[in-house]
Amino acid sequence: MLHGSSIGHRLVLTSFGESHGKSIGAVLDGCPAGLEIDEKEIQKMLDLRKPGQSMISTQRKEGDIVEIVSGVFRGYTTGAPVTMIIYNTDQKSTDYENLKTKLRPGHSDYPAMIKYNHFNDHRGGGRFSGRLTATHVMGGAIARKLLLVTLGIKTNSFTTQIGKIKMEGEFNEKMIGLIYKNEVRCPEEETAKKMKTSILDARKKGDSLGGIIESITTDVPVGLGEPIFSSLESDLSKAIFSIPSVKGIEFGSGFEGSKLYGSENNDLYTIKKGRIITKTNNSGGILGGLSNGMPITIRIAFKPASSIAQKQITVDIKTKKHATLQVKGRHDPCVVPRAPPVVDSLVALTLADHALLAGTIKSVL
Repeated sequence: MLHGSSIGHRLVLTSFGESHGKSIGAVLDGCPAGLEIDEKEIQKMLDLRKPGQSMISTQRKEGDIVEIVSGVFRGYTTGAPVTMIIYNTDQKSTDYENLKTKLRPGHSDYPAMIKYNHFNDHRGGGRFSGRLTATHVMGGAIARKLLLVTLGIKTNSFTTQIGKIKMEGEFNEKMIGLIYKNEVRCPEEETAKKMKTSILDARKKGDSLGGIIESITTDVPVGLGEPIFSSLESDLSKAIFSIPSVKGIEFGSGFEGSKLYGSENNDLYTIKKGRIITKTNNSGGILGGLSNGMPITIRIAFKPASSIAQKQITVDIKTKKHATLQVKGRHDPCVVPRAPPVVDSLVALTLADHALLAGTIKSVL
């Protein structure tokens, strides 16, 4: 049985490290030998999520420079576990001295203290920090490459909503190149400007905002998934919920589909260029826990970041009395703009895992 720091059946990712520890890292076990990969490819994805890039993210400036420690030789995976590490360089642990006894609203401090008998690392959230999503990206970068070279599968995740500001149009292929043209990762230029303004306004108020990420994966073969408890939806949901601040997920028509008649929500089959497809995709590319060949569409809800500059009422666990808390440090006023590469990575890890499990990927040769 896998423990909480690992995920996957055949392609297993293990995450290690803490936000203010010496390093964070990932071990990816089960990747077939012969996949061409180097640190630059992994670094490219890490650079898309790293902090300190603009005023709408935390000002903690980590280089997030990845080093491959094992599992790659002469530019190719060897079949051994791929171990990757990033050294933390810009942590300011003194910002968290006043949090040893005062519980931060919205954070995991209290349940973590109880579960680990006060031995948990509270600095920067420790093991529960969003910084650990870099470990998801390390493994996900390799999984994305594996899916691309073997099956041609591509995933694109992007911001569709920040607070009450929403994308106005439908996503299309022409928008793929626009996702990373702005700081909020929204492929609509005017909407992106409004989103950025709303985040900056929240920061000025000492507050934060949440939002929604949409993810679309194309060219997925039919039949991936292991019903019932390891269905594709089950495992994708488990992976996505490993991202801090995620509070909701829906596939296809999702919650809106609950308002429709079956005659409206059913995806009717048709044939296009000799291939069986559906006219609509309300199922989100998954039926009965199995991929049906249509694009896998997911929407993910992120809560507002919990660390805000406003004074809040909390409890001091030492005195057992109410106390006032003002969180210091460098925090994201909105975590959503940094989430698309993390979502891409976890979707890729899950699909690659299931493709290996089903035998759809046998080797990279």
